[in-house]
Amino acid sequence: MFATVLLAMLPFVWFGMVTAISFIETPLKFKAPGMTHALGVGIGRLVFKVLNGVEAVLAVLILGAWTLQPRMVTLPAGVLLAVAVAALALQVLALRPAMGQRTKALSDTALTHTGGTAVKARVATLTHVSYIVSEMLKAAALPVAGVLIVLELAA
Repeated sequence: MFATVLLAMLPFVWFGMVTAISFIETPLKFKAPGMTHALGVGIGRLVFKVLNGVEAVLAVLILGAWTLQPRMVTLPAGVLLAVAVAALALQVLALRPAMGQRTKALSDTALTHTGGTAVKARVATLTHVSYIVSEMLKAAALPVAGVLIVLELAA
């Protein structure tokens, strides 16, 4: 029974976290009064490291529940969950480490400047765009997978 609840609930929890952090908090952070680009990037590095960790826990819980209740996850729902897990793996193993090197350099450079000089950096690198696309994949796949799982539960 607990596995059933996890399968019905966790894709929506994961979707909510991705949406709240990636598409609401992150863009708004840079509009806050007094927020510098370097400070926003430094906060983002910390937030996304923790978010990815929590996402990994959710993915493990979903996969564990799936093994206990395989009939609840139809092929389309399974493919969508696999897309979300693959996107997360890409982020954790390749994209965030590459972005982390660049953003750490930006933060270090900003700390060496004095006065009101703002350090500007090109934001839309291929790695950054790839991270955004992977977030969009998760945001599209997770709620649809969740709905399919709930519909299977109701059947």
